Amino acid sequence: MQSSNSDSVKFLLEAPIVGMLVKLAIPNSIAVITMTSIILSDAKFVGQLGTTALASLAVVFPFQSLLQMMSAGAIGGGVASSLARALGAGDTEKAEEAAWHSLLIMVVMAAIYTLVLGIFCRPIFSILGARGEVLDGSVTYARVLFGAAFMGWLFFVGSSWLRAIGQIFLLSKIVIISSISQIILSGSFTLGWGPFPAIGISGPAVATVVCHSVAGGYMVYVMTGNKLDIKLRPYKFNIGAVQDIMKVGGIGLINSTSIALSVVVVTWVIGRYGDEALAGYGLGSRLEIILTPIAFGIGSIVTIAVGANFGAKQFVRARKIAWMGCAATFVITSIIGLGSAIEPGLWLDRFTSDPEVYKHGALYFVIAGPFYGFFGGGQALYFANQGTGHMVIPVLISLARLILVCSVGILSVLLLWDLSVIFWGVGIGLVVIGTGLSLNMFGPVWQPKAPLVGK
Repeated sequence: MQSSNSDSVKFLLEAPIVGMLVKLAIPNSIAVITMTSIILSDAKFVGQLGTTALASLAVVFPFQSLLQMMSAGAIGGGVASSLARALGAGDTEKAEEAAWHSLLIMVVMAAIYTLVLGIFCRPIFSILGARGEVLDGSVTYARVLFGAAFMGWLFFVGSSWLRAIGQIFLLSKIVIISSISQIILSGSFTLGWGPFPAIGISGPAVATVVCHSVAGGYMVYVMTGNKLDIKLRPYKFNIGAVQDIMKVGGIGLINSTSIALSVVVVTWVIGRYGDEALAGYGLGSRLEIILTPIAFGIGSIVTIAVGANFGAKQFVRARKIAWMGCAATFVITSIIGLGSAIEPGLWLDRFTSDPEVYKHGALYFVIAGPFYGFFGGGQALYFANQGTGHMVIPVLISLARLILVCSVGILSVLLLWDLSVIFWGVGIGLVVIGTGLSLNMFGPVWQPKAPLVGK
């Protein structure tokens, strides 16, 4: 049976902090990790079609990741923050109004993705260097995936609805079932398992659309039913409700774009050092696929917990939640980073036997790995700031990292610096994120007047 969201909000406001974070973050993290495994599964299935198909998938992947970052992290974070703050303040109607207006924002964003990447994907991918069969495959994949972009946005923003009202266990079940189903359908459509037709490169895209449609539809069913105190229902258009979401989500779009640009710039720069260097960096940075769901699994819970406590004006408790979420993520990601630096073969041996590729991947781990904790802790604090509704400074810190990494990369190419300098730039960029967001915790946003002492 689903708990009422009033009980869920009370849990966020009154439960012991450590127990609350553990109880909610574990199922949330399992769900996110299960969802992340889709990336590896799709690559494995498409890889069986050949190098050309795998290259086509690689062309689309950054844009697919950007959609997820924008819908789940940026706009989704804004939605979760708005709902959580309203519920923490005891204003159910404002929370419902925010949920409805998030649906309107979702429609606009999905339409942009469909127009740009669903219809005009061919010239965009051509500019990025895709040619011939690789271009054809990427266009086929993109037209299916982004042609139905609304389903992806519905799934991720719908997840934010359930997360914000405290329905973490229900959401985790939906995500886990959807993710496992997507992996099975992806293999079935791509390779023609059982009675399914082998449709090739578009198989993972079809599986994604089908599963997001079903899961997103069920989320709408839950939100429009009578089992929760809050319902998704029409409200008269209110620009204030949109602004409350976008002051977090809109600025978050800048952060998502800066992260994507950082990856593009670093990849371009390292590519100048040869294929082996690029492959080694690619294998090294792929470990961050594991770090991201850990940070999101804990951080997205921190968002709603901080949001609810800010709404209830329990500012001291909100700060404690932010710091504990940061500490937990810092410890976990530091262990992974230090382990990769001390023994890079634990990861690299799974993917390559080429000594040159291994050398570059190991160099990346030795330099950047020890700083992974700053990335994890910083990400947790970024999510905590979403809960406050104030995101300007966190995004400026993210942009500072982008400028630093880009500057080091470009100077490395112009001045013929060693590859290790670029890796140091990446590592220091992670320190900037963690340190900057930690210092921000002592700023006026986190030190409001007349705070209430939380538990």
